[in-house]
Amino acid sequence: MAQIKELAFECETGNYHTFCPISCVSWLYQKIKDSFFLVIGTKTCGYFLQNAMGVMIFAEPRYAMAELEEGDISAQLNDYQELRRLCLSIKKDRAPSVIFWIGTCTTEIIKMDLEGIAPKLEKELNIPIVVARANGLDYAFTQGEDTVLAALASRCPKGFPNFVKPPLIVFGSLPDSTVNQLNLELEQQGISVSGWLPSHKYTNLPEIPEGSYVIGVNPFLSRTATTLMRKRKAKLIGAPFPIGPDGTRQWIEKICSVYNIQPKNLVEREQNIWRNLSSYIDEVKGKSVFFMGDNLLEISIARFLAACGMNIYEVGIPYMDKRYQAAELSLLQETCNKNNSVMPCIVEKPDNYNQIDRIYDLKPDLVITGMAHANPLEARNINTKWSVEFTFTQIHGFSNAEEILKAVTRPMKRNNFVVSNNINS
Repeated sequence: MAQIKELAFECETGNYHTFCPISCVSWLYQKIKDSFFLVIGTKTCGYFLQNAMGVMIFAEPRYAMAELEEGDISAQLNDYQELRRLCLSIKKDRAPSVIFWIGTCTTEIIKMDLEGIAPKLEKELNIPIVVARANGLDYAFTQGEDTVLAALASRCPKGFPNFVKPPLIVFGSLPDSTVNQLNLELEQQGISVSGWLPSHKYTNLPEIPEGSYVIGVNPFLSRTATTLMRKRKAKLIGAPFPIGPDGTRQWIEKICSVYNIQPKNLVEREQNIWRNLSSYIDEVKGKSVFFMGDNLLEISIARFLAACGMNIYEVGIPYMDKRYQAAELSLLQETCNKNNSVMPCIVEKPDNYNQIDRIYDLKPDLVITGMAHANPLEARNINTKWSVEFTFTQIHGFSNAEEILKAVTRPMKRNNFVVSNNINS
């Protein structure tokens, strides 16, 4: 009988080598359509947002920068009056249902009392002001969304716990088409989703009565999960995340189990998706991948790629909540043992210098990395894929599994094509 291998866990420097979490504004302002996001930071934050949101040039953005000057930082200006002036202008020009204040590194360093100012200003202007800390000192890339949703969770109406069957709330920001797909998958099992957090409009936040069931769609939403359990007394459904056919099936199965529903045709549905992916799987099977760590999707994507037959050498991740990702970690270990493939080491807060040494030693076929390291690695003939692409690509649900494999195979095909052309020339 084969000996069961277990995941190894390590923690290195404690530094976050990730994209800035204030970038969450780029997708959340589009998702919450009656909102306005005010990012309170320096010109550097403004330049970053301009670049990060350059793709939104043809859309009318509902976000702005409250740029901190020397007078703000040296406490010579009145924070309340300055923020009041900006919020009055926003209310007059845009009339949003809610204003989000996104705190940055600078607001942390100079100890701006955003949580103290917001309730007073909210009462004076008669408009909800939600404070979310999304600074790069405390949070990694996608955790910006986590802080916003955790703040929103506290604003959801409580409703009355007089239900026959506990309502189901799904939390996590996904494109509408993916939301519709997941809703439809659950409806086919006889389960209706009572609401999503975030909703399209702040005025339509879902009711979350005590005893509701809640489940996340992304592994970076641990703070939101904790808020829903502690402040709203909701029951968290722990499951792998709906990424890849394996994760999607188990996500739906776990929801069915809490409602005592026997799943219908799920195994067949998963097998059909695997058959449709066979041409991609043939390309990646036996290949190796190394995750440097950036967006906290690493465990889920590694688990899916392991199921496709890839060897996962290392999974770097900026922050690891083992409780929230328990089902995902268990499935990753189970998948590697089932395929008798390499059991990866999970490295929290990895030291990039040490990682590069390990990459040189291991020689993986692909490195999934933040944008800062991609070009230097490519210059050394190492295939890379930007991790940020998995954040902005639709990868959830049965039908989107193909997008993950397209992203993974593209750089390997491209570099193989370049190499073969160089040889032929």
